[in-house]
Amino acid sequence: MLSAHDHRRDSLAKLAVGAIGVVYGDIGTSPLYAMKEVFVGHHPLTVDQLHIFGVVSLVFWSLVLIVTFKYVMVILRADNEGEGGSLALLALIQRRSGAGKRWGPSLVMLGVLASALFFGDCMITPAVSVLSAVEGLATVEQGFSHFVIPIAVAILVGLFYLQSVGTARVGKLFGPIMAVYFVTLGVLGLIHILQQPHILLALDPRWAVRFAADDGRLAFLALGSVVLALTGAEALYADMGHFGRRPIALAWMWFVFPALMLNYLGQGALLLANPAAAENPFFLMANEAWRLPLVILATVATVIASQAVITGCYSVVHQAIQLGLMPRLRISHTSASEAGQIYIASVNWALMTMVLLLIFGFRESSNLAAAYGIAVTGTMFISTCMIGVLIYRVWHWPLWVVVPFVGTFVIIDGLYFSSNLTKVLDGGWFPLLVAAICFVMLTTWATGRKLMIQRMREGAMPIKVFIGSAATSATRVPGTAVFMTSTPEGVPHALLHNLKHNRVLHERVILLTVKVTDMPYFPENDRFMHDDLGQGFHRVILRYGFMEAPDVPAALKTFHGCGGVDIRMIDTSFFLSRQTLLPSERPGMMIWREKLFAWMLRNAESAMEFFRLPTNRVVELGTQIEI
Repeated sequence: MLSAHDHRRDSLAKLAVGAIGVVYGDIGTSPLYAMKEVFVGHHPLTVDQLHIFGVVSLVFWSLVLIVTFKYVMVILRADNEGEGGSLALLALIQRRSGAGKRWGPSLVMLGVLASALFFGDCMITPAVSVLSAVEGLATVEQGFSHFVIPIAVAILVGLFYLQSVGTARVGKLFGPIMAVYFVTLGVLGLIHILQQPHILLALDPRWAVRFAADDGRLAFLALGSVVLALTGAEALYADMGHFGRRPIALAWMWFVFPALMLNYLGQGALLLANPAAAENPFFLMANEAWRLPLVILATVATVIASQAVITGCYSVVHQAIQLGLMPRLRISHTSASEAGQIYIASVNWALMTMVLLLIFGFRESSNLAAAYGIAVTGTMFISTCMIGVLIYRVWHWPLWVVVPFVGTFVIIDGLYFSSNLTKVLDGGWFPLLVAAICFVMLTTWATGRKLMIQRMREGAMPIKVFIGSAATSATRVPGTAVFMTSTPEGVPHALLHNLKHNRVLHERVILLTVKVTDMPYFPENDRFMHDDLGQGFHRVILRYGFMEAPDVPAALKTFHGCGGVDIRMIDTSFFLSRQTLLPSERPGMMIWREKLFAWMLRNAESAMEFFRLPTNRVVELGTQIEI
């Protein structure tokens, strides 16, 4: 994974090819099931000229308006120091809008809700993509249909199993393989367009209007399936930090978009000639001799798309942890040279379990497609609302531009989302349930953490008072003591307990707070804020960006604020406070949320591992807190 600072090192063409492999895997596999779902899904359409032209017109103009205009031309410009995604956008608006109290809570809720929906998307994408590709075996030989689920399960289990070894080497092949896949999409589509060239008339938006005028209810329901052609649009923004805006835009405008539209037009041409092909138009575009190789290529493409979603899930979880929305989790770095290559075991196995349950529970890609749309359209609707705040409060667009822009996309996204709500009972309940659970857990952690810090501040002794009374009375011993504290005020509980039980103070005492800022990467030469409190006491704030992994020992080696004395790990002890929560009737959270927060706190990774502290230099002291 590349940071924004690394973009200039690689050529634009190389980054564009990389973007084809990572960014466009999800939207690139949409032709496998989008047209099929429109005509034989939960709200099937008659396979005639009006509906074929109407659907192709809707797909084309949706890709133009939502993906090309909204995402590529507008949203990609909303980068937070080169990073994108809902949480990065939230941090950007909070930092630069100056709206603070007025917009803050609402924006945080929108950002958290978008992330919660994204987790549902991460579960459905691998299941529906791989299953739809393997289902192509039934078009090769009908007897293969019995092997679809076992093969899909084997592929997905293998994919999740390989996550721990990292994807740096394999990832280099993603771009070229997906480039071959997109060329194949275009060639297949072009063959059928040449046989039915009048399908090109479907690009006229009047066909979409005629479709809606003929049967408004059916056209509205069809939107719930048409939107499947847009799945993965959010990846353009979320993956901006990996490749940069220009390579992503270049790959879309000159390669991915033309290939997709050629394929959708080709599928429409095939349906005009053979309406029965609606059962699986993507694979039936190829003749029998080429169908098995197409199934294999499509399966590889869906594995790549799933890989991109899985690593994207790791990145969002990492951002959420750093921004204080999730408890600390064990994060492993799978590449010594690329900081973005991370692996979170607990997330990986939880994701695999849910994906397999989806496969066994829904059994067909068509059933999963009903669940897919709500997560996608919900995230798109939220991104429109957040971008509306950005362009008004940060970019300072005039109201006469903001209102029609935001209003147009609120209507479009709202129509897609409301159409998908009609499929709640057919599977749409799943992403809503996942989003609700994730939303409750994220907000519970954020609120509980805030309350816990408030309670700790209430009982904290002023540091000046403590130094005046303790510095001269306690025995001073050589070395450095680093007391990790979540709040840069008062005396850490661990320091009070250490003095009470051990009756000694180290020669140098550092009260260290690690603060994660709303910038993706914080300048290394400005990480430290230092306040010399006298008597050998130092208050230090160590700052990181939300895309970075804190490494306290490595940072302290570069700190020379303790009277010019270098901090040596062999002479340094780290003191941590482990909190035990006690339920209380104090106004804060409901009892069940307090218990949930306490459970999350108990299962969070220890600060020792998260901040990479040396295991043989750490002392943990417990404290009890009522929230």
